[in-house]
Amino acid sequence: MTLQGSLTHEEYCAQLLAETDAFREIVRHADLSVTVPTCPDWTLADLARHVGGAHRWAGTLVAARAKENVDDADIPEGDGPAGRDAAALDAWLAEGAERTVAALREAGPDAEVWSWSPVQRAGFWARRMTHETVIHRADAALAAGAGFDVPAPVAADCLEEWLQICELPVFAQRFAGSGTELFGPGRTLHVHATDAPPELTAEWLLDLTGEAPIHRRTHEKATVALRGPLSDVLRVVYRRLPADSDRVEVLGERALLDAWLAWASFG
Repeated sequence: MTLQGSLTHEEYCAQLLAETDAFREIVRHADLSVTVPTCPDWTLADLARHVGGAHRWAGTLVAARAKENVDDADIPEGDGPAGRDAAALDAWLAEGAERTVAALREAGPDAEVWSWSPVQRAGFWARRMTHETVIHRADAALAAGAGFDVPAPVAADCLEEWLQICELPVFAQRFAGSGTELFGPGRTLHVHATDAPPELTAEWLLDLTGEAPIHRRTHEKATVALRGPLSDVLRVVYRRLPADSDRVEVLGERALLDAWLAWASFG
């Protein structure tokens, strides 16, 4: 497992800035006290502080070429501005993303940097922070009643990364508390983005017939299929959109899809 991405390091850096700008656009025009339905313990202001803090954490790791995780106290302005000043929060988000991208560009993708994954390189953080911001933009859009769409190559890579993460032993162990009845003979799941350009191969076969999940990008018949626009199937896989939404279609054994979504979840 290499957690290999499909974009270049510079493409991730540029997209991280673009995703942060799109996230900030939502936050600037919304009620910061509103609850985020997909993160119900957080307000929109809490979500913004989480995103900005994650950016600064990753940027600190990369800038320091850290050999191990850093203490929260060592992350510059990691908690964000005091109070509820929306303009200060917006400026903090922008500055944090810019600092992180500057560190990523200076380091290059192959600089050795600690991460919680097998990939101990700066390039891991460029990809991870891009997709972290994509998914939390989906949270913000839902809270604010805003639209959500992601460039197809980014959305496909985001979905691919999540399936790669789910195959890591450390996460399989963490998810195991959700039940092992997920795995067994004949248990396969097909995800099909109906609007993606053919060159993306935006179809995935998730094989649950063994003791741990494995996946491949292919068009293949499965026990259950999830079909719909790429940005929408991405949100379903990340549990940011219900599988019974009229924006997607589920064919076959819906219970298997529900079991997977319950298993591959942090909450």
